[in-house]
Amino acid sequence: MRRRDLLAGLASVGVLGGAGAVATGGVPNSLGGSVPDEESDELGENGSDSSDTDSGRPEPIEPVTIDTIEAPGSRDGEVTIPAPDRPTFVDFFGTWCPPCAEQMPALVEAHDRIGDEVLFVSVTTEPVGDAVSEETVVDWWTEHDGDWLVAADVTAELASRFPIGKYPSARAMDASGRVQWATSGTHTTEEFVEGIERALDE
Repeated sequence: MRRRDLLAGLASVGVLGGAGAVATGGVPNSLGGSVPDEESDELGENGSDSSDTDSGRPEPIEPVTIDTIEAPGSRDGEVTIPAPDRPTFVDFFGTWCPPCAEQMPALVEAHDRIGDEVLFVSVTTEPVGDAVSEETVVDWWTEHDGDWLVAADVTAELASRFPIGKYPSARAMDASGRVQWATSGTHTTEEFVEGIERALDE
């Protein structure tokens, strides 16, 4: 009986520790995290590191359906990421993350320029509806001029599909769901547009 309790306790610590690492953006490299310093935009370092052995291309990301939030430019409902048969851009952010707020103007401009060509969505892994209210996310979104789809990945199921090392983090996937651009940290409008165009070119 004691051995079973000990094993259950250890498993719980592992699950909670992993969820905490994902939620704080501090996923170690050994658990699929990215390069912690200035991260590269190249696949293989912090993009999809598995590849199709026949073509050398990254494997498609398995789609995940998550809840969306009613906010400016968004609606209450669900979204599947990556979108079936459509290029997809995902920005992972947190309301607790100052760099996420700093890069919002660049995201706003990138969305204005190229957002119609992809499913453009920002995703928070915060426990929306629990420790973080939906109103907190909507207020943050409004304050930073978000005007596109915003969603909550409260179980971090979507985030677990990507090696996210820190926040903000972004992924651009082609219409087949393969990551063509992966990066973390803040970026300019031009960097976002160029990254998203990689997914459009495939």
